[in-house]
Amino acid sequence: MLLRVSPQAQLHPPTPRGCYASLPLSFALSHSTSLSFSTTTSSSSPLPPLLLFSQTHNPPRSHPPCAFASPSPGLLPSLESFQSVIEATSVLTAIIVVHEGGHFLAATLQGIHVSKFAIGFGPVLARFVYPKGGVEYSVRAFPLGGFVAFPDAEDPDCNIPADDPDLLRNRPVVDRVFVVSAGVAANIAFAFFLIFAQSLTTGLPVQEPLPGVLVPDVRPGSAASRSGLLPGDIVLSSPSVSDLVDIIKSNPEKSISLKIQRGGLTDPLDLKIVPDLSPDGTGRIGVQLSPNFRVTRLKAKNLAEATNFATREFVALTGSVFEGLKQTFLNFSQSAEKVSGPVAIIAVGAEVAKSSADGLFQFAAVINLNLAAMNLLPLPALDGGTLALLLVEAVRGGRRIPREVEQVITSLGVSLVVMLGLFLIVRDTLNLDFIKML
Repeated sequence: MLLRVSPQAQLHPPTPRGCYASLPLSFALSHSTSLSFSTTTSSSSPLPPLLLFSQTHNPPRSHPPCAFASPSPGLLPSLESFQSVIEATSVLTAIIVVHEGGHFLAATLQGIHVSKFAIGFGPVLARFVYPKGGVEYSVRAFPLGGFVAFPDAEDPDCNIPADDPDLLRNRPVVDRVFVVSAGVAANIAFAFFLIFAQSLTTGLPVQEPLPGVLVPDVRPGSAASRSGLLPGDIVLSSPSVSDLVDIIKSNPEKSISLKIQRGGLTDPLDLKIVPDLSPDGTGRIGVQLSPNFRVTRLKAKNLAEATNFATREFVALTGSVFEGLKQTFLNFSQSAEKVSGPVAIIAVGAEVAKSSADGLFQFAAVINLNLAAMNLLPLPALDGGTLALLLVEAVRGGRRIPREVEQVITSLGVSLVVMLGLFLIVRDTLNLDFIKML
């Protein structure tokens, strides 16, 4: 995400006195998607994941709808595996570096002055300058994203003349649009590369639908646990996750009969479960649910086939991201609580890494596409907001928007992004299972 602000408008505590404008990148995602690397959802609410797509495409494989991500706040994946957390964190860091690297390369390739390249916001944890007197590279305390900074000739510490043609604000609108949009373009290109690499290495997942609904997990002491339901059981009496969720929610404190297929047994079992009453008056039994399917891998035999597979998967995922974004805004009052930040995304990524390391390919691809879509929104502090300001400037015949107006708009946008990011980090951290157990 790209955002131009003066040094006085920076919100990186403590406020630095530098001659730059910043290009921050922030994670605040909320979509609906269907992916093959994770398929958990809570029975207490119908499909409320962090990132949830409906895949209706038809790539060279069977791909039924399934849920990816965080079920309900009480069932957020725990960070119990340090290695998987490191893997998921590395994925997010790589995505930040790619996004900011897009802005950075677009500027340097045009000869535009760049002063800073940062991962994270806030106080500096580590930094170095290369070459001497050149760009400062840093890692900062708050993992809300990152930014690329440009010299601002109006700052007293800046030794670059105000009329220098290589200052960002002195470049034509077309040059600035290229810099602003390069972060999104980099994420889109990276997403395609990941899918392409997966098709050549581990192969794209192929899902063969099987009867029933899988129960991956049962919470101890829940209605399901008390009735004898076990992890790994398959509910044969319901054709889909959504149908089973509807049955459970509509029958609080009423006995329901479920036909269960259990490994090692030849004949199905008949279980009677009485859903507990939720605070909202609906039923819940305390399980995670997933579509039942068998996964195989489809590996490309050559570059041409890999390109074909990757293109079809990329187009499908991109359409799903934008459809999820549309649904989020059309039903914002219901979907606002599903917006999640880096902590929840890392938690989900850790669960993906624990279940299947090659699932990180699609996890990273989806996060890249989500990030690109979010940053295209014409909102202050997002790349789309900066592009909107540049469009206004172009419509005005190249006459710039008054600097004071631009600073107010962008500083308010940064304030909102930082506050939202901190809120999401705190909320998602408190919702982690191991935190709840303390």
